[in-house]
Amino acid sequence: GRRSRKAIEDARTSIAQIIGAKSEEIIFTGSGTEANNMAIAGVARAYKDKGNHIIVSNIEHKSNLEAVHALERDGFSVSILPVNSKGIIDVEECLELITDSTILISVMLVNNEIGTIQPIEDLSVKIRQNHKGLPLFHVDACQAITTLSVNVRALGVDLLTLNSSKVYGPNGVGLLYKKAGVKIEPLVLGGGQENNLRAGTESVPLIVGFAKALSITNEKREFEYKRLKVLQEYLRLELKKKIPQILFNGDQVACVPSVVHITIPHIEGESILMMLDSHGICVSTGSACSATDLRSSYVLTAIGQDPELIHGSLRVSMGRFTTKKEIDYFLEKFPKVVSTLTRLSPLSEL
Repeated sequence: GRRSRKAIEDARTSIAQIIGAKSEEIIFTGSGTEANNMAIAGVARAYKDKGNHIIVSNIEHKSNLEAVHALERDGFSVSILPVNSKGIIDVEECLELITDSTILISVMLVNNEIGTIQPIEDLSVKIRQNHKGLPLFHVDACQAITTLSVNVRALGVDLLTLNSSKVYGPNGVGLLYKKAGVKIEPLVLGGGQENNLRAGTESVPLIVGFAKALSITNEKREFEYKRLKVLQEYLRLELKKKIPQILFNGDQVACVPSVVHITIPHIEGESILMMLDSHGICVSTGSACSATDLRSSYVLTAIGQDPELIHGSLRVSMGRFTTKKEIDYFLEKFPKVVSTLTRLSPLSEL
């Protein structure tokens, strides 16, 4: 038992050092989704005597959006912060939404579908310049951690979500950073684990694996960022040469190097996906969490993409094990797939 406890606490300390936190500010959860739910519902319940207003961006992960919609049904007021055509929030617009009853703002650092990076540091500074104490500021950083430095002090956040699977660690474990002094009510009650904030026996192997994977990611981050940036720029350039009608979604500068999100006019993304799959190429028509959902992407809707084009969109993701040889293979097969489907499409002549 003592060995297991030491393994968990060593993992907690290791992760805390990487993200600039204190070890007691790390709460282990079963996933990033649970951590997001804990941040939003936990803060809402803990501060409901101070106010009932929450602000979230309209391209947040579903675990954030569904959490605030559930709170709406319980009488909380929610403001949805829009993004521009590149998927970026307007900091001043967010500040204008804050009222005396606002207790929480939640904005993700990197969007999981189009890869855009939000101005989190700028927003956090301006929140604190204008407001003391509340609102609290929560950031979902799951999609950022592989290529961006995530330091909770530098970002100026009160709560931050990470998960293990995004850093090549085991599935089934995530964490919530909760700044000292911030109150949340637990979602899971029982034996009082995780400082009485998340009951249930901790999974020692998953937690230790998470810490080790994050440590490896942290060591490789700068190298991987540069390597993936070269691949991303090469992929964009070649795609534009080979498929002139291609559209690139999201901000092409304020974005992580691991995602290229594209739209091919007049072709169904599902058809592209299936044909690429036959060549052993894995892409998705949305985020990983909704890869089998055939409804229009709410993220692409939020950035104002033409509804006629949304279904022709694909997310091409790259990671630590992606090579230039694989990119070249994709560039060989993908234009042929597009050409075939364009000839078959009744819309291609419009």
